[in-house]
Amino acid sequence: MKTAEIAQRFLDYFEKNGHTIVPSASLVTDDPALLFTVAGMVPFIPYLSGDVPAPYPRAADNQKCIRTNDIEEVGKTPRHGTFFQMLGNWSFGDYFKEGAIRYAWDLLTAPEADGGLGFDPKDLWVTVYEEDDEAHDLWLRLTELPEERIQRLGKDTNYWSTGLPGPAGPCSEIFFDRGPAYGIDGGPATDDDRYVEIWNLVFMQYEITNVRSKYDFDIVGELPAKNIDTGMGLERIAFIKQGVDNMYETDQVRPVLDKAVELSGRTYGANHDDDVRFRVVADHVRSSLMLMSDGVTPSNDGRGYILRRLMRRAIRSMRLLGVDGPTFGELFTASRDAMKDAYPEVEADWPRISQYALAEEATFLRTLAAGETILDDSLAATKKAGGTTIDGAEAFLLHDTYGFPIDLTLEIAEEAGLTVDRGAFDSLMQEQRARAKADARARKRQLADTSVYRDLRAKGETVFTGYTDLETESRVLGILVDGAPVDRASAGQIAEVILAETALYAESGGQVADKGVIVGPGYELEVLDVQKPVAGLVSHTVEVTSGEVGVDQPATSIVDAANRRSARQAHSATHLVHAALRDTLGKTATQAGSLNRAGYMRFDFTWGQALSDATKTEIEEIANNAVRDNLEVTTRVLALDEARSLGAMALFGEKYGDTVRMVDIGGPWSRELCAGTHVSTSAEIGVISLVGESSVGASNRRVEALVGLDAFRSLAAERALVSQLTSTLKAPREQLPARIAELQASLKAAEKKIAALEAKALGDRLPALVAAAGRVNGTRVVAESLGAASSADDVRSLALQVRERLGSDAAVVALGAEVNGRPVVIVATNEAARSAGAKAGALAKGAASVLGGGGGGRDDVAQGGGTDAAALPAALASVKDALGA
Repeated sequence: MKTAEIAQRFLDYFEKNGHTIVPSASLVTDDPALLFTVAGMVPFIPYLSGDVPAPYPRAADNQKCIRTNDIEEVGKTPRHGTFFQMLGNWSFGDYFKEGAIRYAWDLLTAPEADGGLGFDPKDLWVTVYEEDDEAHDLWLRLTELPEERIQRLGKDTNYWSTGLPGPAGPCSEIFFDRGPAYGIDGGPATDDDRYVEIWNLVFMQYEITNVRSKYDFDIVGELPAKNIDTGMGLERIAFIKQGVDNMYETDQVRPVLDKAVELSGRTYGANHDDDVRFRVVADHVRSSLMLMSDGVTPSNDGRGYILRRLMRRAIRSMRLLGVDGPTFGELFTASRDAMKDAYPEVEADWPRISQYALAEEATFLRTLAAGETILDDSLAATKKAGGTTIDGAEAFLLHDTYGFPIDLTLEIAEEAGLTVDRGAFDSLMQEQRARAKADARARKRQLADTSVYRDLRAKGETVFTGYTDLETESRVLGILVDGAPVDRASAGQIAEVILAETALYAESGGQVADKGVIVGPGYELEVLDVQKPVAGLVSHTVEVTSGEVGVDQPATSIVDAANRRSARQAHSATHLVHAALRDTLGKTATQAGSLNRAGYMRFDFTWGQALSDATKTEIEEIANNAVRDNLEVTTRVLALDEARSLGAMALFGEKYGDTVRMVDIGGPWSRELCAGTHVSTSAEIGVISLVGESSVGASNRRVEALVGLDAFRSLAAERALVSQLTSTLKAPREQLPARIAELQASLKAAEKKIAALEAKALGDRLPALVAAAGRVNGTRVVAESLGAASSADDVRSLALQVRERLGSDAAVVALGAEVNGRPVVIVATNEAARSAGAKAGALAKGAASVLGGGGGGRDDVAQGGGTDAAALPAALASVKDALGA
């Protein structure tokens, strides 16, 4: 049974049983505590927590997920994969334990001919929470399971919570017994790989508080509406139903593994270590493909770092399989062909995905070459010093800074007859992980407790009227001060105010929040920010400037019209720039983020190299031509699938509902899903002036532009500057570049001439400096201040010349000077002085400390500096004192 067929059977079964089928959310989640959708429940968290009313009483889905916390287990066990698909059925206050158990058992054991999955009941085991007698008894009553195949386990395996106050409850897990050939008897309680968990039924029935750990908390009581959250691992069902030993050999993954076998020339199944590497390649290539299809691009932080790590682990594994050259072209193609039927977007977006995959591989192969050079130097230095072990800190530097894998370091060191201090390396890695975990915990603690909005959201969605109105009458639904509900807020207080309707735009889709005021009988509120703390609810952060506002009072939201007009111009300009970029660069230049505020727009897009001046001019011209053409701007609310079929661009990672707002500028030329505010015709934008283009990561670029009156003012300022230059330089505008280049050349020539004269003047002092040499403890010493000098290099050159003139007897030269107003000391020693213990680095460091700075260098020549030029005589004297000590 193919993987896609298993998923379809699951969805068909639950649709037949009254469930709404929900499309998979993006792998890129909007949950600020997470980088990715790590579990099937993530898109449903607002409904399960009760923060947002569920739009349906029961649902089912096939959710794509990414989880890398156990990445080291990939390839070693039959079930660990970084990308996986979670089939789930959900009940929001509808059916509970009995329904969940009945549905699960029915689907699993019904014959394939009847649409079921055809499992033999004798191969199935179940675990329940040790105190959940209800679930235990239901399994006995509703199924054919005997008592001995229903095992009671503790909180560590059979109790679900987020680790935060809120909903929680026991769970029941269904396991498939692979048979005696795969392990010991005893059921899932043995924690043996023989028993594969295939379905987890979570019964959310309690409210918990005082959470001391994930398994240590106080139960407040039962939830008013109990929920069901289940998860069936699609890949686990697939490898069982397809009769293979692990998920890597299923139909959606095996083609990549086979391609890796072909490229390496090795045999799958012949060597355990090689088999693990083949599986790592198969898993990581598929995960990378799916991440990039959801808009993630390789980078050095956040989601992009996880993607980069997956891709580089795949490259490393191919290298350990004996393949040093590029392989992604063939591996990613194999994965695309295996996944495109289930996820058509991997084929539709293939040009962009393949572009980044090949670029990342080429970059890392260069990194490996550079890392090997650094490692070779380290190996040579260790051998020269008579050592046998590479410092763990050096191995960590290669890993952390250069992305050079530790196992390659170990392999190369072993080939050279050396070892690596793995203990020190592991210690540094552990410190790094601890810092990352502490940061993650800090981010989790900093998240707002959205439960305070639950009762307010239950009163209904906030109605946004700002598309057509700049002023709306409503009433105050709720007030929060310092995150707690209050009845009223007085003058001088900062509060959150929730209205039933508002004309004020909440920050979203790259557009910043509106400015404005909220007024009512006897009070006025200045709006500081407008946000959506939970889906469907708008919260206004305000300062009470006069009077007192209370719950249930009338309230009128008033938008700052001038600010909104400029923000609309900027947002519509962003759409035009996006369309112009795609016209110029091609369809692979897709949006990666944006910011629109009054008079300014910023647009990030996927592109791997800087734009030329000619390209930037072309983009700017296309966008402004669209402004000139006064294109009509239209908006439509329609089904998501219909909008996509019409070619509407969607932002990767953005969460869209079943119905969306589509914005057209000039028809399909610029067609995007967008909830922002826009002009009525493109001519209202005025002017778009690109003012910047830069990198925001290895795979993304950013353009910035001023819009409307701000663009005009910027251009007017540039015109005034050009006018001033033409007047000052006595050259017409078109000759300014040549005139400025001419002046730069003249200035450079003059600076060169001055430097030569200053160097000659210093050189002329050479005889006097040599003649000034004294003796300290038998060492000839010159310690003189030169006054002002053009550069430290000139001082260094003179010090070396003096040293040479002093001959072979022990000699130390210390010359001080002011370079650009800052003191510099150069110390030079000859071989005889160094043999006597005089080290230039130590002497320079001591002199620099007198100057209020630092210094050092080699034993033969060194440099120091500081901030106190008046201390130069004392610094030079310190050199003599050190030699006389």
